Amino acid sequence: MQEQTIRKNLLQIQEDIAPWKPNIIAITKYYDEDAIIAAYSAGLRDFGESRAVEAIKKIENLPEEIKGNSKFHFIGHLQSNKVKKVVSHFDFIHSMDSIELARKISDEALAIGKVQPIFLEVNISGEQQKFGFSESELRESFPAINALEGIRLMGLMSMAPLGAEEGRIKEIFDTVVGLQSELNNTYGSVMRDISMGMSQDYKIAANSGATYLRIGRKLFN
Repeated sequence: MQEQTIRKNLLQIQEDIAPWKPNIIAITKYYDEDAIIAAYSAGLRDFGESRAVEAIKKIENLPEEIKGNSKFHFIGHLQSNKVKKVVSHFDFIHSMDSIELARKISDEALAIGKVQPIFLEVNISGEQQKFGFSESELRESFPAINALEGIRLMGLMSMAPLGAEEGRIKEIFDTVVGLQSELNNTYGSVMRDISMGMSQDYKIAANSGATYLRIGRKLFN
């Protein structure tokens, strides 16, 4: 039954974003291994988690086929004492929010012979309860982060405020896209991806240029 629900929801989402075709990350942080297996059976291959220890247990309990053919995205705030675990288990980190964290991720990745793909989290709306660089902080820190050998900059990640009006959400997402273009042009970087858009605003995000959508509730409920 769960797989049928996911298939139905996924088809609706795919129809909604058909003109742009961004990647869909199934956010499974509130769901167990069975939900991941059902989502995999429905055709999804990208899974997002935000609690490192709990997520790693789930990943390790998955069938080998799913582990070998899926990509795992860490989307939550990353504490420095969890960096080693996350770097060794996750394909992408979406929540790199300080230069200190960037250096630690780079060091841990190099220690295991890996270059870690990351997204730089930017807090465009300036909400105090959210993590992420401000626009000015990101511009200031970017050259040093871009020079780190153990990370690969995929692009920017951002979230719109819950309950914001559609026009405000579009404004925030367009600002993220513009900021990424500015950084690429200024520093010769080649960030190609943007991680933004969740269950409540994924259509706006896709229209604005998101290449990765982070969707949980809309898929599983």
